[in-house]
Amino acid sequence: MGVLALVRIIIIPLIVLFGICWFFPESPRWLAKVGRDEEARYILQRLRGSEGEDAIKAENEYQDIRNVVIHERKTAQSNTYWHMAFGNSGKLHTARRVQLVIWLQIVQEWVGIAGVTVYAPTIFRIAGFSSEKSQWISGLNNIFYMFSTLICVFTLDRIGRRWTLYWGSVGQGIAMFLAGGMSAAGIAATASGNTQAASAYGAAAASFVFMFTFVFGATWLTVPWLYPAEIFPLEVRAKGNAWGVVGWSIGNGWLKLLCPVMFNAISEKTLYIFGACNILSIPMVYCLYPESNQRTLEEMDLLFAADTPWVWDAERNFERLKLENPDLVAAASRGNSVVDAESGLKRGGSIENDEKSESL
Repeated sequence: MGVLALVRIIIIPLIVLFGICWFFPESPRWLAKVGRDEEARYILQRLRGSEGEDAIKAENEYQDIRNVVIHERKTAQSNTYWHMAFGNSGKLHTARRVQLVIWLQIVQEWVGIAGVTVYAPTIFRIAGFSSEKSQWISGLNNIFYMFSTLICVFTLDRIGRRWTLYWGSVGQGIAMFLAGGMSAAGIAATASGNTQAASAYGAAAASFVFMFTFVFGATWLTVPWLYPAEIFPLEVRAKGNAWGVVGWSIGNGWLKLLCPVMFNAISEKTLYIFGACNILSIPMVYCLYPESNQRTLEEMDLLFAADTPWVWDAERNFERLKLENPDLVAAASRGNSVVDAESGLKRGGSIENDEKSESL
């Protein structure tokens, strides 16, 4: 099958998607933002229900969205990309969140996936396979990678974001070190003329590469893309996701340029570097990345209100705020803003009650 035939096959689902996307409903938040309020209400009622308590919930959600839209217009100047990364956001600590999502995406690439997906044929050739077989095994590896993403559907909310990253780092680190070791053994066996041992070591190295991509698909593939959507205030949520893409671009581009240099210079030892990055990612996540699972965006504002970047301080401060200000917890559970960028926490729980805000 030629390249043009493959391109035509890939284009088919894109054409189908282009055809059906015109029938997708618009986001209620976007509709409210552009003044199409009745359409926003209609879509929320279709999603939540239009009778009884469901209708009340839909209306409450619409009012929350309207409050955020009003707040966005008041604070548009402070919601720029530049201000998010370098400006003073008070107790929101938006710049800290920007740094967290950027570096999580960079580390996502350095745990090894950028090297494995692009240079898998090179890794398999280092392990002793022929060029043709390396390409075939690489394709099979990508198929396993695809199916592994289904695992996080069942585990992500059960064990949380942090534990998902923990077990992913452990599994990926082990796989990278063993893949490097088996590849080195295979190279030595080939040099000594022991083709049988070289074949066995090559198969073992390939197995550990498969293990790496399988674990990555179930863990680190998902969380760095999900985390930005869960930790930023609603008014800058889209821009927060964009900062995550910036981090991915830096990590991916950086590593794609370095991989050929590393593989040419140190061969299979490149996999040891990826293994070490997995180990280093564990204390990084433990110290700096608070759990976002089962927490509202407003509760995340409380969590990031701590003045230090350490997770234990954030959790301790969060528990203190819950005990001292139970009304804030109630406001967060209703989806209302509880943190003011300049003066701290809002007592009233409504975005429009700026005069009631006071500092921590």
